[in-house]
Amino acid sequence: MPVTDRQLTEPVMGPAEALSELFTPAGKHNPYPLYDALWELGPVIPLGPSGTLVLGYDEICTALRDPRFLVTDAAVHRTTGMIDHSSWQCFTKIMMFSNSPDHERMRRFAAWAYSPRQITERRQLAARAAERWTTHLATLDADGDGGPIDLVETFATRVPIWVTGDLLGIPEADRLELRTAITATTTAFEPVFDPDELRPADAGMDVLVDYLDDLVRERRRRPGDDLVSTMVRDRDADGALSEEELVASLVMFLIAGVQSPSDLIGNTVRLALTNPSEGRGLTADADDLVSAFITETLRFDPPNHVLTRSAETDIDFYGHRIAAGSRALLVLAAANRDPRQFADPARFDVTRKDNRPLSFGLGPHYCLGAAFARMQVEVAVPVLLSRFPHLSLAAPPTYRDQLVTRGFARMEVTLGTT
Repeated sequence: MPVTDRQLTEPVMGPAEALSELFTPAGKHNPYPLYDALWELGPVIPLGPSGTLVLGYDEICTALRDPRFLVTDAAVHRTTGMIDHSSWQCFTKIMMFSNSPDHERMRRFAAWAYSPRQITERRQLAARAAERWTTHLATLDADGDGGPIDLVETFATRVPIWVTGDLLGIPEADRLELRTAITATTTAFEPVFDPDELRPADAGMDVLVDYLDDLVRERRRRPGDDLVSTMVRDRDADGALSEEELVASLVMFLIAGVQSPSDLIGNTVRLALTNPSEGRGLTADADDLVSAFITETLRFDPPNHVLTRSAETDIDFYGHRIAAGSRALLVLAAANRDPRQFADPARFDVTRKDNRPLSFGLGPHYCLGAAFARMQVEVAVPVLLSRFPHLSLAAPPTYRDQLVTRGFARMEVTLGTT
């Protein structure tokens, strides 16, 4: 039976109310009815002099390609005071939150690490990680009482941390200890109404920066064949990045290499279990179906919902004036359900043609690691479902209290092996 996400019990009366509801625990748990309600107001919704909400697919494509819409870089965050926090001190030293010319400089430095050849070579890492942690699941099931197992803790986060840990040369004994810090840093992407809300992100960032700073120094003394060693060598050879930018880039490689794939694994498994006619076909030799299923998962329930842009100058945008310095909230997850772009958008349908969700962005800031994230899911989910063909949800999954980077906090399953 196809999955839909329409559970709104009370109408949303206007953009301010809907936007406010989005950032409540209930709104974050199921934002799609709120997106639907906001859609009644149009694809571009002014929120006052300081902001604009953009829901439309074509409109977001335009914004992501328009160089007048800047990412929120260090200059922007100095005005908000967020630059005083260690989370944003690090984030504003990476390509994701840098504008020209720094963005191009940083992207050139790191692009080789995400080349098609590199992604292909890393599939074996992902396969070994998936086999390792499905074996771990089977052991837990055999040693336990047959009760529910949290798939987020035991599989969805472990595969990406193992793959990315191998790439970076992080010792196995350290990898699982870094997961809490990685997830904590992503809370900095959420709208901040009180500076104290950044404390978890700052604490997590301090752990990651200290760890990777130490790893950089170690690899400078004793190089290996890992990505950190290569980037240290390249940085020292041409000076393309400062030392702080190098460490920040490695921090972002770790965060992006773990969190988005982990959330996408969780979302894909959930949809496979609730759409069993398609989910049962997700096997290692069904490449086309696996690819289509993940693409539709990225459209229907992506791990990243919102991007923020800042207007460099006054912009006439689809009949609305966006003032210089104001923010545009680009709701990618709403654009992925734009009825002008996707027929019957609330229906999960792996047979969609020309299915191009915006979940990894578009234009100059298109996510450099998108193929790396997809590859991990393409490998891990078929291994899991093949090993446990009777896998089932034991309870509705629970979400983290986040919307910008949205994923499960817990996903209890029964393996069906007994």
